[in-house]
Amino acid sequence: MTKKTTIYDIAKKLNITAATVSRALNNNPRISKNTRELVLATAAKMNYKQNRLALALKSGKSKNVGVVVPYINRNFFSSVIRGIEDELYPKGYHVIISQTHEDKDRELKIIQNLLNAQVDGILLSTSYTSEEKEKLDSVLKKSTPFIFFDRKPNIPDISSVTIDDYQGGFDATKHLIDQGCKKIAHFYVSNGLELYKNRLQGYKNALLENGLEFKPEYIIPLKSDIEAGMEAAKALMKLPEPPDAIFSSTDNGLLGAVKYLQDLSIKIPEDFCVVGFSNEPFTQFMNPSISSVDQSPVEMGRMAAKVFLEQMDNDQSIKIHKKVVLPIKLVVRKSSSRKS
Repeated sequence: MTKKTTIYDIAKKLNITAATVSRALNNNPRISKNTRELVLATAAKMNYKQNRLALALKSGKSKNVGVVVPYINRNFFSSVIRGIEDELYPKGYHVIISQTHEDKDRELKIIQNLLNAQVDGILLSTSYTSEEKEKLDSVLKKSTPFIFFDRKPNIPDISSVTIDDYQGGFDATKHLIDQGCKKIAHFYVSNGLELYKNRLQGYKNALLENGLEFKPEYIIPLKSDIEAGMEAAKALMKLPEPPDAIFSSTDNGLLGAVKYLQDLSIKIPEDFCVVGFSNEPFTQFMNPSISSVDQSPVEMGRMAAKVFLEQMDNDQSIKIHKKVVLPIKLVVRKSSSRKS
């Protein structure tokens, strides 16, 4: 086997101390620029590889961060991950990505495994609701920083980065009202998560503040997928008084509804208006293009990473918790544009 190059080999080659080599490799400000560049060039020539485990044990930092999401293949979560990596990679951190598939037991095991791997922090979009937060207590009480993003239980002493879901629901519904819609239905993702409750509350308040009656039969619980959206639209159109618009808390569910309405030869937006939530890429390429509330996922990822870095820079004995709420933007397209 080929013998691995060590800092002592580099020190001997350059006739300097191993301590100087170590400081140069770790960008210590005490080392001059010329010496640092010489050490790095020599290390590269000698194929030196840093022992990250040893470095972690010595510094108390692994430079690894866990990111836990429900699904990696959703554009929203992949964009959040991109934002996280954009912010952390230049700072020397490596991201370990895991997906839970909405399985709460799996989520707990993933978190525990990341903690056992000595990650410096965990950025988490959870499957747990506020009512179930006790199950998370055992892991959240660890000294490792946790930051929730997008999906979070209502836990006061844990940092989080979310969007203003209530305002998103309000603005989407108000926009439909401004287009002349009077009977607005709502697709509600019924998994108990706080963000969907906030979108529902925004929808309700927009109706009430604009003199429209809130009708429980217009609230259709569904899963966030196309088939569920088709079934939900079918149920709505069978009502004695069908709606003339849908505000959906999920773009994926709305996609199924649009297909069903088009199969019935219902014209969008002339006869029926729709607005979704997430601003998934497919919404701009559909015919008609779909209005949707943008969640700024890349910015959310960057902000979650910044909150983590801020916590790492502070004295770890002093717990600092931040609640960041990013503004929303309603992207209006043809599916809800009756008025110019």
